[in-house]
Amino acid sequence: MKNSEFLDSWFLGWVTVQTDLETLKREVVRKILHFLIALSPGMAAVNRPLTVLLLITGVILYACMERFRLVGIRVPLISQLTSMASRARDEGHFVLGPVTLGLGALLALLFYPAPAAVIAIYALAFGDGCASLIGKSFGVTRPAFLLGKSVEGSLACFCAVFLSAFHVSPDYRTALFAAIVATLVEALPLKDYDNIALPVTVGFVVQALSGVSL
Repeated sequence: MKNSEFLDSWFLGWVTVQTDLETLKREVVRKILHFLIALSPGMAAVNRPLTVLLLITGVILYACMERFRLVGIRVPLISQLTSMASRARDEGHFVLGPVTLGLGALLALLFYPAPAAVIAIYALAFGDGCASLIGKSFGVTRPAFLLGKSVEGSLACFCAVFLSAFHVSPDYRTALFAAIVATLVEALPLKDYDNIALPVTVGFVVQALSGVSL
């Protein structure tokens, strides 16, 4: 009986580990795509109109490919990446993340000049990306006021945004405000829509601070 209980416990533990590893693998794939959006400010510095056009085209093409996938028409590479990066809640549904990701970067470029747009997009790429990876991998402290998010993930978001913002604009006050705002927005239960809310809000705050003598 003891051997049976041990085997049952071992099997359940193995299944749990495999499930966690699969979830983490999906999160890593998703966040690699997330981090790639950080290339857009550099592209915009070279050719802003072309970068805006590429983001719009990318969002439209992805939306079309995703519609094809939902009706059973699989597009090589695109459909595979979407399936690998999808969450459990996305099963059988339109995977919205890449659309809101592209729109978030696009709106930051359209609404704000540099450096506010750059900080906003870096907050989206690195702040939100690191929060998810660290939160999923090491997050154990989840107080009620974080609405299901972990302290570890929020700290990762804060640090990533502060460092990236300070790299863009070496003013610790701007970097601090950007990090605080990004961490607060990332903690909200916005699901994929935080990809829009985070860069738009951070960009607004950074741009507003640029006209204020601190």
